[in-house]
Amino acid sequence: MSGPFHDASGPRALARRTRGAALRASPRRQWPVGGGAAAARPPVSISTLMTATLVAKDLSAGHGDRTLFSGLDLVVAPGEVIGLVGANGAGKSTLLRLLAGLDTPEGGALALSPPTAAVGHLPQEPERRAGETVRDFLGRRTGVTAAQAALDEATEALVASAPGADDAYALALERWLGLGGADLDERAEETVTSLGLTVGLDQPMTTLSGGQAARAGLASLLLSRYDVFLLDEPTNDLDLDGLARLESFVTGLRAATVLVSHDREFLARTVTKVLELDLAQQKITLYGGGYEAYLEERETARRHAREEYEEYADRKAALQERAHMQRSWMDKGVKNARRKTTDHDKMGRKARTEASEKQAAKARQTQRMIERLDVVEEPRKEWELRMEIAAAERSGAVVATLRAAEARRGDFRFGPVSLQIDRGDRVAITGANGSGKSTLLAALLGRLPLDAGHAALGSGVVVGEIDQARALFHGPETLLDAFRRAVPDTEPADVRTLLAKFGLKSAHLLRPATTLSPGERTRAALALLQGRGVNLLVLDEPTNHLDLPAIEQLESALDSYAGTLLLVTHDRRMLGAVRTTRNLTVAAGRVTER
Repeated sequence: MSGPFHDASGPRALARRTRGAALRASPRRQWPVGGGAAAARPPVSISTLMTATLVAKDLSAGHGDRTLFSGLDLVVAPGEVIGLVGANGAGKSTLLRLLAGLDTPEGGALALSPPTAAVGHLPQEPERRAGETVRDFLGRRTGVTAAQAALDEATEALVASAPGADDAYALALERWLGLGGADLDERAEETVTSLGLTVGLDQPMTTLSGGQAARAGLASLLLSRYDVFLLDEPTNDLDLDGLARLESFVTGLRAATVLVSHDREFLARTVTKVLELDLAQQKITLYGGGYEAYLEERETARRHAREEYEEYADRKAALQERAHMQRSWMDKGVKNARRKTTDHDKMGRKARTEASEKQAAKARQTQRMIERLDVVEEPRKEWELRMEIAAAERSGAVVATLRAAEARRGDFRFGPVSLQIDRGDRVAITGANGSGKSTLLAALLGRLPLDAGHAALGSGVVVGEIDQARALFHGPETLLDAFRRAVPDTEPADVRTLLAKFGLKSAHLLRPATTLSPGERTRAALALLQGRGVNLLVLDEPTNHLDLPAIEQLESALDSYAGTLLLVTHDRRMLGAVRTTRNLTVAAGRVTER
């Protein structure tokens, strides 16, 4: 065939040769196959060497009438890892989207230096699109798919000899190479294998289990070569090995990084600065020195703010009391001076009048002192979740049993498992993603159809559960209706009061439950535990999407909870903070106790 699209000397052939030369010249960046933190070192990319800086100036954002933040200034330099903290609803995810250029701020400006730097935004709930394979998912999340489309478009323009096509093609090729498009397929195979993701790259994402999807999400991050990383809850659903890999990746980045995480240990190990969005005080504060230093500095700052206000309030109260007393003396002196007196008492009357005038002058001077005081605003009282877990009547002595229980789901085999949970047991369940922890919970609760063996719940067992998906609050019905369906005997007014206690106000109640944020759905699930009595508490990754103050309150509530507890979590600080009496490890569908 003839024509420019097949001419060996034409522009398309030139484009192919140029790209091929770039591919051959591109360094083969290998990802370590071994597990553990030491293996998870980020590859150095062409893009990363750009040393991009992200600058936000006087940024403001809000929802409807409510201001989230205003006057926010931030510079994120290469190699910095800034942890973004604040209560749910403070605007953390909103800020990340603004920094990524996905939303428009209400005020202020953003600048990226150089302007061609690649910004990667990885949201907290990776979208699993219908028909999208694992390979496609990785290409989209790493930005390579979009860069490939831009390169193809630039190639077409080069073929057509469009004005400026040479520069556009060079820029598109540089972006594609910088994002790792040259060897993405090869690196993807190595990375998913090293993470234990045994599915093929051409398997649809929608067919993956929760644990497999979490590994695919981690793989997409480890494969990314952005100049600026904006990470929203990257630790969600990761097991301990995944957390170690992620920590090593983040600490090894040369790129500017801003991240949101509920995992306190992860924050302590990775961030170099902390930006706090304090919704209660309507303040934005940047702390240096890492997460632990932030906790200390914040506590010191709050104590000083309270002391400064109390000193101001005491000083003002004392001056107001003095002014009141001086005015009282003045009024009394004037009345005495005006009394009818004999002529020979004129001298005394004059003295009393002069004394009154002096008191008036002193009162005016005291008032001026009050007005000259530097006003110190009272620190707003922070909203605090005061959580309790309502207790039901005691269950029987045996809460749940498995006897040689087995189940098969495709290639995954659970069991055989024999296990007994007794009343008052506090059980921590750990294991890698996909090992069968959620399957074990389903079997113990009688929800998993068994292929062999036996499962039973004991007498009088009342289950309260927070599952990974927060499934109760994922439907089209309103939050109020979904909650009332779970507690039909509770009056609507009591439901509203209970949800308000968990930060879910009237604006949330009539919204479809599926539109709630992940953190709001978790709060609703926690409120449900307080709204109905339970004696078997089942928590499957309860800290996912929960803000740090609420996590601490949950730990406190678990400390005083007297019933039986089954806890699945990868939160290392929660495992240390919550008292447990038994520890089960799940691996490849088998359960061992240590």
